[in-house]
Amino acid sequence: MNNRDLKKYIENEIFPLYSANDEAHNLSHIMDVINRSFKLINENNLEVRPDMVYTVASYHDIGHHIDAKNHENISAKIMYEDEKLKQFFSDEELLIIKEAIEDHRASANASPRSIYGKIVSSADRNNTVNQCLVRSYFYGRKLDPNASDQELYERAHGVLTKKFGIDGYAKHYFKDSEYELFLKELRTLLADKDKFCQQQDTVIKELLQKKK
Repeated sequence: MNNRDLKKYIENEIFPLYSANDEAHNLSHIMDVINRSFKLINENNLEVRPDMVYTVASYHDIGHHIDAKNHENISAKIMYEDEKLKQFFSDEELLIIKEAIEDHRASANASPRSIYGKIVSSADRNNTVNQCLVRSYFYGRKLDPNASDQELYERAHGVLTKKFGIDGYAKHYFKDSEYELFLKELRTLLADKDKFCQQQDTVIKELLQKKK
């Protein structure tokens, strides 16, 4: 990250807006995606503008609380209409950032249109099993507040199998040693539904206990 003024603006004006999102898409998640994005850049020796990567990652879920199912387009629109960013990027660069945000979603049919979209899309994938269990639970809770924990665990098992299973739709575009280990561990857990539900129950209860 090279531009301190850009970083200061995003930290002061954009990051606080993530308090409106659920726990699966809050500021902690954004910081994780930013950090993972730069790890991917270093691990794969990618030649990109760090400021653009930082901005894509910083805005990619900003509209999630407005409409989760269309959040990639809403987030891209919020970024693109942010007049302050014109101080830091050309029109062409802003269009690339916008498209990268639109393209980041794992369930998208097409691959991201630029390397920036591929970096943040890859970094947006979970890379620890516990993180995956926590995010899937709270996202399920947001979708169905009245569901029992067991129903949410079973929903999470189905969703994560479709996303991260052998034929899952989650795409990854770069060498990522952390992600490869995570994928192996998660697939082993997903192979036993009862064990998966038991582990998610333990992780969630421990997390909620810490928050008391």
